[in-house]
Amino acid sequence: MSARELPGRGERVADWFDGRLGIHSLGRKYLRKVFPDHWSFLLGEICLYSFVVLILTGVYLTFFFHPSMNEVTYHGSYLPLNGVRMSEAYASTLDISFDVRGGLLMRQLHHWAALVFVAGMLTHMMRHFFTGSFRKPREINWLFGWTLLLLGLFEGLFGYSLPDDLLSGTGLRFVNGALLSVPIVGTYLSMFLFGGEFPGHDIVARFYSLHILVIPGIMAALVVAHVLLVVYHKHTQFAGPGRTERNVVGAPFMPVYLAKAGGFFFLVFGALTLLAAVASINPVWSYGPYRADQVSTGAQPDWYLGFAEGLVRIMPGWEITLWGHTLVLGVLIPIVVFPLLLVLIGVYPFLEAWITGDKHEHHLLDRPRNRPVRTGIGAAWISLYLILLAGGGNDIVATRLHLSINTVTWAVRIGVFVVPAIVFVVTRRICWGLQLRDRELVAHGRETGVIKRLPHGEYVEVHRPLSRAELHTLTAHERPAELVEREP
Repeated sequence: MSARELPGRGERVADWFDGRLGIHSLGRKYLRKVFPDHWSFLLGEICLYSFVVLILTGVYLTFFFHPSMNEVTYHGSYLPLNGVRMSEAYASTLDISFDVRGGLLMRQLHHWAALVFVAGMLTHMMRHFFTGSFRKPREINWLFGWTLLLLGLFEGLFGYSLPDDLLSGTGLRFVNGALLSVPIVGTYLSMFLFGGEFPGHDIVARFYSLHILVIPGIMAALVVAHVLLVVYHKHTQFAGPGRTERNVVGAPFMPVYLAKAGGFFFLVFGALTLLAAVASINPVWSYGPYRADQVSTGAQPDWYLGFAEGLVRIMPGWEITLWGHTLVLGVLIPIVVFPLLLVLIGVYPFLEAWITGDKHEHHLLDRPRNRPVRTGIGAAWISLYLILLAGGGNDIVATRLHLSINTVTWAVRIGVFVVPAIVFVVTRRICWGLQLRDRELVAHGRETGVIKRLPHGEYVEVHRPLSRAELHTLTAHERPAELVEREP
């Protein structure tokens, strides 16, 4: 054997690993896997990259944060609070903000990434909802994404509460009230969570363990499982020329998609860093340390939990007594409705499959206009969420618009029942109108604005026939059961 035929060191190492792990076979199979290209697919990537930013910044912050409620006297760079008694958690948050090099940037980057992460998950799930990509065989992956959204809500609450400032403490008072409203066991739940009478001495340490260890570990495992199922089931795609239920039209993962994904990661990272650098968020030094006898004015939670507070704010202060127990319905009903609104999202794929009797596999996406009932339900849910979000800030809305807070509260109460119904009906009608428009385009082509006179004197507008690709896109969809019974 000549020297040229001898394998190099790198090749020998690659052969060694391939013989034991099958890397070459896996790489040949998955690195050339085809991914379709559409702008809406970037929503999922925003979620993933925001999660990576959260992990990186969170690790940095753990080096300086002290999750303790032991009281200390602050002596630091922020002079207005010098000499003030506060918890170690709050004091370390001030140190991160004013004394640790790059600490404030990291804090704000972590918080902004959390907001974008939850917003990205919600938008990503709505994209899947409106296009029907949750259908068989992707119901389990939908549940993984839904669980990530649910965990993200509570992860944000726990992280938001760690600094032990007056604003987050007001939020914890809200949590404590919700726990106390639970019949029979409410007091025990509150004592267990806070380690005694509110606010207790253990809540920051407990939330810290959940925030940096338990929930991130579960979420990381779910993210991996979610991505693996996407690869296993193959990526969904919109209907178009050459696209069927049995193929995927797009670019290979290596090198095209990987290059795009890498570039987009740095774009997301850069945009979040720029936002953190120029837009202040959660300035805890302005609120002061938490004291149980104080409540900050205009206290608002982060947007993703605003609708939960809206449920409580608009609920009448009803109370009833049953068998010697007082039920605070003004809080109990909202904390029951809050998870039901989320559960409706989680179980919807199974409800739709059961109602429509659809048992087939689907790899092509629906255009939302072709599913008017589903689109109407999604639009109604979003309108309900926005109405409740406004209810969660009813005092701010009343102040800014110079209205009575009672007027705002009653408007939200009525809107909770009226607005979603109106949005559902209007959205469904719009979908039907768009379907008729598509049918007109297929039958007669696109209007050109050119008027032509026929030999017998009639004037007609000249229409340009659609291309074969456009015709395929407009007609390549199933006829949903919800449309068969009633034509638009």
